[in-house]
Amino acid sequence: MNMTLLRTAFLLFAVSVLSFSLQAQSNSTDAHLSGRVTDASGYTIAGVKITAQPENAAVPTASTSTAADGAYTVVLAFGPYRIRFERTSFVPREFSLLLSASDSRTLDVKLEIAQVSENVVVTANSQPLEISQTPAPVDVLMPDEIRQRQLVSLADALGTLPGAAIARTGREGGLTTFFLDGGNSNFTKFFVDGTPLNEPGGFLNLSSQTFDNIDKLEVVHGAESALYGTDAVSGVVQLFSHRGATRIPELHLFAEGGSYSSARGGALVAGLLGAFDYSLAGSYFQTDGQGSNDAFLNRNFSGNFGYSFSDANHLRLTVRSNSSFAGLPGPILFLPPSLSQFERLKLLLFHFSWDFRAGPHWIHRLSGHENRTLDTNANPPAFTFVDQFNRAGLQEQSTYTFRTGAVAAGYEYEVENAYPSLIAGFHARRNNQAGFLDARWQPLARLTLSAGARAEANTTFGTRVVPRAGAVYALHDGRGFWGDTRARFSYGQGFKEPALEQSFGSDPCFPGNSSLRPERSQTYDAGLDQFLAGQRLRLSATYFNNRFRDIVSFTFDPTTTTACPQGTGTYFNTDLARARGVNLSGQLRLRHWLSLDGNYSHDDTRVLKSPNAFDPVQMPGNHLLRRPVNSGSLILNTFYRHWNLNLTGYFSGIRTDSDFLGFGLTHNPGYARFDLATSYLIARGISFTGRVTNLFDKQYQDALGFPALGRDFRLGLNYRFTGRNR
Repeated sequence: MNMTLLRTAFLLFAVSVLSFSLQAQSNSTDAHLSGRVTDASGYTIAGVKITAQPENAAVPTASTSTAADGAYTVVLAFGPYRIRFERTSFVPREFSLLLSASDSRTLDVKLEIAQVSENVVVTANSQPLEISQTPAPVDVLMPDEIRQRQLVSLADALGTLPGAAIARTGREGGLTTFFLDGGNSNFTKFFVDGTPLNEPGGFLNLSSQTFDNIDKLEVVHGAESALYGTDAVSGVVQLFSHRGATRIPELHLFAEGGSYSSARGGALVAGLLGAFDYSLAGSYFQTDGQGSNDAFLNRNFSGNFGYSFSDANHLRLTVRSNSSFAGLPGPILFLPPSLSQFERLKLLLFHFSWDFRAGPHWIHRLSGHENRTLDTNANPPAFTFVDQFNRAGLQEQSTYTFRTGAVAAGYEYEVENAYPSLIAGFHARRNNQAGFLDARWQPLARLTLSAGARAEANTTFGTRVVPRAGAVYALHDGRGFWGDTRARFSYGQGFKEPALEQSFGSDPCFPGNSSLRPERSQTYDAGLDQFLAGQRLRLSATYFNNRFRDIVSFTFDPTTTTACPQGTGTYFNTDLARARGVNLSGQLRLRHWLSLDGNYSHDDTRVLKSPNAFDPVQMPGNHLLRRPVNSGSLILNTFYRHWNLNLTGYFSGIRTDSDFLGFGLTHNPGYARFDLATSYLIARGISFTGRVTNLFDKQYQDALGFPALGRDFRLGLNYRFTGRNR
């Protein structure tokens, strides 16, 4: 009897609780927000973090993440909220919503790939793509490392990357050239926000290029002429400007001084005004240098402006201006310094783009660019050479995206104008146009395939077609100690148009050759990426095999005539070379406060054919000029509370080189250089900075006869307000 009463009482209690719960739910004033998150092609995105922050609150009150099908649901008290969607590799999006009591709202969100992300590559593909799906080897440098190393010069950053070599004919302001995976110094195409930096014919002096207003650096290895046309023979380097992202503007002020009467200062301001974003920066640097006629002055101004009509319709304008002056003492280890020679270099870049969507699958991009270069090299009263170059072009690209890939097609037109000093008084002009296709397909969840081709019609050499292809296969997906394993392969063909003086030279004794073919390359890259220890350790190995043919050389005939007392000569496609080797790199995040990055490169280059060699080092069998067989770097960074310390070491093995003065020197000894950078946060936003370049005052030469800068220390103050959204 008692048990029956007890069971009856328990049943009545349970029914009462259930009834009360259902009544409470039916009378709930909570609002329900749900939806689905997809990418630009409509593919659902898992793991998107969603936070809801009341308008007047300092921190979010609720958060959730999307499921495997991209769906999410969050329950909130009624009121005004800022809803934020964010995930690695995608641009965060934020919405302001007013949720009513018992409201049930659906909000479907589309996220765009973030160009300025360490996990996204822009340059290696026709559309931004996660680095795990990119077949070509890519190196990325992000703002944190730029700040930690206190990098100013682009050349200093490039020199510590796998497969890279830098040659400077002097100290600050000396001619600075870049070699990638054994290619010549004019075989890498440089861009800033889509505007080519190279002069027509591929040459680029990096002496005045800095990281002002730059957020990201990408280096793509291998021939990329199928995407970028001429000059992309052994690789592509692209810089991406900073963009304003906060309603209350961010502000960065800095000033420093140090050795050799050096001083540098500058500022950056960036933010949002409604649909308009902006980032403006300027800097000034001067130094007396380490010896006679070794002064250097460099001024930079830049702006990046954007306007969004909607989430699918954007305009962007970038402008960069650079003006530098450098004394050129010459190869002072062999000759007395020149006391009057100098170089004055001015560059002005423009890039305008319009990106918009037409329906759920089509993305269109219209863009235009211009690069103006004025280069004066003089040694009064002996000579004055003035070179003027201009590259201006238009491009249209349309991309169709679908669930497992994308197909892009485009057209490009570029005009090159110049007044080269080597053909004084002559106006050289080239009109080039091209059409290209590029496709990416993911037939399996683990496999990504890519292929493309370009047909280019060049005023000098006619029409050429170059292909590219690649594949990435995920051998293993893991989140434990044994993490992701990825194999990749890429193939490409590249070409470089002749320099303008080689094609259009008007000297009757040393004329140009209008029949020159483009210099060409075939590049193969095969690699393996392995993540370990919960993704804290990344190891990469890449084998490259590059072949360069139809390299232009100068044929000289010493026979003199009355009209040509110094002989005659012209240019021909004669030389053949190759480069093969391996690039190894690793990134280790031991703790959140300690990281270690390192790389090693073995670059076995060879001259295979050189019938017009004018120096012994250019004879077949020799290594290519100024490209070390062995090189590497090691970067250690640690921070504790308000203090950060960064130590960078770089080593270069012996290199083939020449004094070009008849002394018979053919090798440049190897060296190791260490740089130290530190900062301490004194107060909110204010930090003390210090760095020492060439910490141990190593005496070395990047180019024979031109000593590098000795130990150079800088001390400074830095104010940074990161901005915020109201």
